[in-house]
Amino acid sequence: MRINPILMRHIGFVLMATASLTAGSWDLPQGTSVKDEGPRTYRFSVDYTTLSTKGDIVHRRREAGEYTRALPGGDVVWKNVTVAEADGATGPLAPAQKQEFMEGFRYHKNPASFSGSMAPDFFKGFPPTAVFERNLVWDEEMIEMFGQSQFEHLNLNQPYHFISSQETDIPGVGKFENRDVQLTWVGRSQRNGKECAVILYRAYFNPLHIENAGMTLQGRSHYWGEIWVSLTTKQIEYATLYEDVLGEMKLAGQNAPQIINVFRSGVFEPELQK
Repeated sequence: MRINPILMRHIGFVLMATASLTAGSWDLPQGTSVKDEGPRTYRFSVDYTTLSTKGDIVHRRREAGEYTRALPGGDVVWKNVTVAEADGATGPLAPAQKQEFMEGFRYHKNPASFSGSMAPDFFKGFPPTAVFERNLVWDEEMIEMFGQSQFEHLNLNQPYHFISSQETDIPGVGKFENRDVQLTWVGRSQRNGKECAVILYRAYFNPLHIENAGMTLQGRSHYWGEIWVSLTTKQIEYATLYEDVLGEMKLAGQNAPQIINVFRSGVFEPELQK
Protein backbone atom coordinates (compact mmCIF):
# COMPACT_ATOMS: atom_id res chain seq x y z
CA MET A 1 0.00 0.00 0.00
CA ARG A 2 1.38 3.37 -1.04
CA ILE A 3 1.23 6.16 1.56
CA ASN A 4 0.25 9.59 0.31
CA PRO A 5 3.27 11.89 0.92
CA ILE A 6 1.04 14.97 1.20
CA LEU A 7 -0.96 13.26 3.95
CA MET A 8 2.24 12.26 5.75
CA ARG A 9 3.51 15.86 5.67
CA HIS A 10 0.17 17.05 7.07
CA ILE A 11 0.36 14.51 9.90
CA GLY A 12 3.93 15.58 10.60
CA PHE A 13 2.93 19.25 10.86
CA VAL A 14 0.08 18.35 13.23
CA LEU A 15 2.39 16.29 15.45
CA MET A 16 4.99 19.07 15.55
CA ALA A 17 2.35 21.70 16.41
CA THR A 18 0.87 19.44 19.09
CA ALA A 19 4.30 18.81 20.62
CA SER A 20 5.05 22.54 20.61
CA LEU A 21 1.70 23.37 22.19
CA THR A 22 2.13 20.66 24.82
CA ALA A 23 5.61 21.85 25.75
CA GLY A 24 4.44 25.43 26.05
CA SER A 25 1.37 24.46 28.03
CA TRP A 26 3.36 22.84 30.81
CA ASP A 27 5.82 25.63 31.53
CA LEU A 28 4.97 28.62 33.68
CA PRO A 29 6.12 32.10 32.60
CA GLN A 30 9.45 32.96 34.19
CA GLY A 31 10.73 36.31 35.39
CA THR A 32 7.35 38.01 35.12
CA SER A 33 5.82 40.40 37.63
CA VAL A 34 2.22 41.15 38.56
CA LYS A 35 0.66 43.51 36.02
CA ASP A 36 -1.84 46.00 37.37
CA GLU A 37 -3.90 48.02 34.91
CA GLY A 38 -5.55 50.20 37.51
CA PRO A 39 -7.48 49.37 40.68
CA ARG A 40 -9.15 45.98 40.89
CA THR A 41 -11.75 45.01 43.50
CA TYR A 42 -12.28 41.54 44.95
CA ARG A 43 -15.04 40.05 47.07
CA PHE A 44 -13.81 37.87 49.91
CA SER A 45 -16.32 35.81 51.88
CA VAL A 46 -15.41 33.33 54.63
CA ASP A 47 -17.82 31.10 56.54
CA TYR A 48 -16.90 29.94 60.07
CA THR A 49 -18.74 26.85 61.34
CA THR A 50 -18.33 25.85 64.97
CA LEU A 51 -19.00 22.16 65.58
CA SER A 52 -19.06 19.61 68.35
CA THR A 53 -16.65 16.69 68.18
CA LYS A 54 -19.54 14.63 66.76
CA GLY A 55 -20.12 17.03 63.87
CA ASP A 56 -23.16 18.85 65.29
CA ILE A 57 -23.20 22.48 64.12
CA VAL A 58 -23.36 24.88 67.05
CA HIS A 59 -22.80 28.28 65.44
CA ARG A 60 -22.23 29.87 62.03
CA ARG A 61 -20.58 33.17 61.15
CA ARG A 62 -19.95 34.83 57.78
CA GLU A 63 -17.24 37.44 57.32
CA ALA A 64 -17.30 39.26 53.97
CA GLY A 65 -15.69 42.33 52.52
CA GLU A 66 -14.39 44.16 49.45
CA TYR A 67 -10.66 44.43 48.86
CA THR A 68 -9.26 46.81 46.23
CA ARG A 69 -5.63 46.62 45.13
CA ALA A 70 -3.38 48.75 42.88
CA LEU A 71 -4.49 52.12 44.16
CA PRO A 72 -2.16 55.10 43.53
CA GLY A 73 1.17 54.61 45.27
CA GLY A 74 0.64 50.86 45.64
CA ASP A 75 -2.02 51.15 48.35
CA VAL A 76 -4.88 48.73 48.97
CA VAL A 77 -8.16 49.36 50.80
CA TRP A 78 -10.97 47.41 52.48
CA LYS A 79 -14.63 48.45 52.36
CA ASN A 80 -18.06 47.05 53.19
CA VAL A 81 -16.78 44.44 55.65
CA THR A 82 -19.76 42.75 57.29
CA VAL A 83 -20.55 39.99 59.79
CA ALA A 84 -23.65 37.79 59.88
CA GLU A 85 -24.26 35.07 62.49
CA ALA A 86 -26.68 32.33 63.47
CA ASP A 87 -26.89 29.51 65.99
CA GLY A 88 -27.51 25.95 64.87
CA ALA A 89 -27.29 24.31 61.47
CA THR A 90 -30.36 25.45 59.56
CA GLY A 91 -31.61 28.85 60.69
CA PRO A 92 -31.02 31.88 58.43
CA LEU A 93 -28.12 34.17 59.18
CA ALA A 94 -29.06 37.38 60.94
CA PRO A 95 -28.83 40.61 58.90
CA ALA A 96 -25.21 41.44 58.11
CA GLN A 97 -23.66 44.06 60.39
CA LYS A 98 -21.16 46.45 58.88
CA GLN A 99 -17.81 46.66 60.69
CA GLU A 100 -17.31 50.41 60.63
CA PHE A 101 -13.82 50.26 62.14
CA MET A 102 -12.62 48.53 58.95
CA GLU A 103 -14.34 50.87 56.47
CA GLY A 104 -11.63 52.50 54.37
CA PHE A 105 -8.82 50.55 56.09
CA ARG A 106 -5.94 51.48 53.78
CA TYR A 107 -2.26 50.57 53.72
CA HIS A 108 0.67 50.15 51.35
CA LYS A 109 1.37 46.77 49.84
CA ASN A 110 4.07 45.71 47.41
CA PRO A 111 2.99 43.25 44.70
CA ALA A 112 2.89 39.59 45.81
CA SER A 113 4.22 40.36 49.28
CA PHE A 114 3.07 40.93 52.82
CA SER A 115 2.39 44.47 53.97
CA GLY A 116 3.85 44.35 57.47
CA SER A 117 0.53 43.20 58.90
CA MET A 118 2.29 41.35 61.73
CA ALA A 119 3.62 44.62 63.16
CA PRO A 120 2.19 45.41 66.63
CA ASP A 121 0.55 48.68 65.50
CA PHE A 122 -0.72 47.57 62.07
CA PHE A 123 -4.31 47.07 63.26
CA LYS A 124 -4.20 49.90 65.79
CA GLY A 125 -7.73 51.06 64.91
CA PHE A 126 -9.27 47.61 65.40
CA PRO A 127 -10.96 46.40 68.60
CA PRO A 128 -8.75 43.84 70.42
CA THR A 129 -11.31 41.08 69.81
CA ALA A 130 -11.53 41.66 66.03
CA VAL A 131 -9.56 38.53 65.15
CA PHE A 132 -11.86 37.43 62.31
CA GLU A 133 -11.43 40.79 60.56
CA ARG A 134 -7.66 40.51 60.90
CA ASN A 135 -7.97 37.07 59.31
CA LEU A 136 -9.48 38.61 56.16
CA VAL A 137 -6.29 40.63 55.69
CA TRP A 138 -3.92 37.77 56.51
CA ASP A 139 -5.78 35.29 54.31
CA GLU A 140 -5.88 37.70 51.35
CA GLU A 141 -2.15 38.29 51.63
CA MET A 142 -1.53 34.55 51.85
CA ILE A 143 -3.54 33.88 48.68
CA GLU A 144 -1.66 36.53 46.68
CA MET A 145 1.73 35.41 48.01
CA PHE A 146 1.09 31.71 47.30
CA GLY A 147 -0.35 32.42 43.86
CA GLN A 148 1.90 35.18 42.55
CA SER A 149 5.38 34.85 44.00
CA GLN A 150 6.54 31.29 43.31
CA PHE A 151 6.21 30.61 39.57
CA GLU A 152 9.98 30.09 39.26
CA HIS A 153 9.87 27.20 41.74
CA LEU A 154 6.83 25.32 40.43
CA ASN A 155 7.00 22.29 38.15
CA LEU A 156 3.96 20.39 36.99
CA ASN A 157 2.53 18.05 39.65
CA GLN A 158 5.62 18.35 41.85
CA PRO A 159 4.94 19.71 45.39
CA TYR A 160 7.17 22.63 46.30
CA HIS A 161 7.93 22.96 50.02
CA PHE A 162 7.58 26.72 50.36
CA ILE A 163 7.60 27.22 54.15
CA SER A 164 8.81 24.74 56.77
CA SER A 165 8.73 24.91 60.58
CA GLN A 166 8.12 28.67 60.70
CA GLU A 167 6.59 30.00 63.92
CA THR A 168 4.98 33.44 63.80
CA ASP A 169 4.16 35.69 66.74
CA ILE A 170 0.80 37.35 66.13
CA PRO A 171 0.56 40.53 68.24
CA GLY A 172 -2.49 40.52 70.49
CA VAL A 173 -3.58 37.09 69.26
CA GLY A 174 -0.97 34.39 69.89
CA LYS A 175 1.34 32.12 67.89
CA PHE A 176 1.01 30.02 64.74
CA GLU A 177 3.51 27.57 63.24
CA ASN A 178 3.48 26.59 59.58
CA ARG A 179 4.86 23.05 59.67
CA ASP A 180 5.08 22.44 55.92
CA VAL A 181 3.39 24.66 53.34
CA GLN A 182 3.30 22.89 49.98
CA LEU A 183 2.41 24.48 46.63
CA THR A 184 1.60 22.28 43.64
CA TRP A 185 0.95 23.52 40.12
CA VAL A 186 -1.52 20.98 38.69
CA GLY A 187 -2.35 22.38 35.26
CA ARG A 188 -4.15 25.07 33.28
CA SER A 189 -7.76 26.20 33.23
CA GLN A 190 -9.86 29.28 32.51
CA ARG A 191 -11.45 31.82 34.82
CA ASN A 192 -13.13 35.04 33.74
CA GLY A 193 -12.01 34.40 30.18
CA LYS A 194 -8.33 34.25 31.20
CA GLU A 195 -5.88 31.38 30.76
CA CYS A 196 -4.79 30.48 34.28
CA ALA A 197 -2.36 28.31 36.17
CA VAL A 198 -4.12 26.28 38.86
CA ILE A 199 -2.06 26.07 42.05
CA LEU A 200 -3.01 23.93 45.03
CA TYR A 201 -1.75 24.82 48.48
CA ARG A 202 -1.87 22.81 51.69
CA ALA A 203 -0.41 22.92 55.19
CA TYR A 204 -1.30 20.26 57.75
CA PHE A 205 -0.52 19.68 61.45
CA ASN A 206 0.14 23.35 62.28
CA PRO A 207 0.29 24.12 66.04
CA LEU A 208 -1.51 27.25 67.21
CA HIS A 209 -1.91 29.08 70.50
CA ILE A 210 -4.39 31.93 70.95
CA GLU A 211 -4.75 34.29 73.91
CA ASN A 212 -7.30 37.03 73.32
CA ALA A 213 -9.77 38.86 75.57
CA GLY A 214 -9.55 36.29 78.36
CA MET A 215 -9.90 33.32 76.00
CA THR A 216 -7.14 30.79 75.39
CA LEU A 217 -7.03 28.13 72.68
CA GLN A 218 -4.37 25.48 72.31
CA GLY A 219 -4.74 23.31 69.23
CA ARG A 220 -3.82 22.54 65.65
CA SER A 221 -4.82 23.69 62.16
CA HIS A 222 -5.03 22.06 58.73
CA TYR A 223 -5.59 24.46 55.82
CA TRP A 224 -5.70 24.08 52.03
CA GLY A 225 -7.20 25.51 48.85
CA GLU A 226 -6.86 26.27 45.13
CA ILE A 227 -5.74 29.43 43.32
CA TRP A 228 -6.35 30.38 39.67
CA VAL A 229 -3.62 32.80 38.48
CA SER A 230 -3.66 34.54 35.10
CA LEU A 231 -0.69 33.47 32.98
CA THR A 232 -0.45 36.90 31.34
CA THR A 233 -0.95 39.29 34.28
CA LYS A 234 -0.41 37.08 37.38
CA GLN A 235 -3.64 38.49 38.78
CA ILE A 236 -5.67 36.18 40.99
CA GLU A 237 -8.82 35.21 39.09
CA TYR A 238 -10.32 32.94 41.74
CA ALA A 239 -9.25 31.24 44.97
CA THR A 240 -10.67 29.02 47.69
CA LEU A 241 -9.73 28.60 51.33
CA TYR A 242 -10.49 25.74 53.72
CA GLU A 243 -9.29 25.32 57.30
CA ASP A 244 -10.06 22.90 60.09
CA VAL A 245 -9.08 23.94 63.64
CA LEU A 246 -9.34 21.60 66.62
CA GLY A 247 -8.25 22.55 70.10
CA GLU A 248 -8.89 23.04 73.78
CA MET A 249 -10.54 26.37 74.54
CA LYS A 250 -10.83 27.95 77.96
CA LEU A 251 -12.89 31.08 78.61
CA ALA A 252 -12.34 33.55 81.44
CA GLY A 253 -13.80 32.12 84.65
CA GLN A 254 -13.86 28.52 83.44
CA ASN A 255 -12.06 25.90 85.51
CA ALA A 256 -11.61 23.36 82.73
CA PRO A 257 -11.10 23.71 78.97
CA GLN A 258 -13.60 22.48 76.40
CA ILE A 259 -12.94 20.89 73.02
CA ILE A 260 -13.79 23.15 70.09
CA ASN A 261 -13.79 22.46 66.34
CA VAL A 262 -14.04 25.33 63.83
CA PHE A 263 -14.21 24.76 60.08
CA ARG A 264 -13.66 27.64 57.65
CA SER A 265 -14.48 27.85 53.94
CA GLY A 266 -13.87 30.92 51.82
CA VAL A 267 -14.01 32.26 48.26
CA PHE A 268 -11.87 35.11 46.91
CA GLU A 269 -12.91 36.42 43.49
CA PRO A 270 -12.81 39.64 41.47
CA GLU A 271 -15.89 41.76 41.01
CA LEU A 272 -16.35 41.67 37.26
CA GLN A 273 -17.47 44.70 35.29
CA LYS A 274 -20.97 44.35 33.86
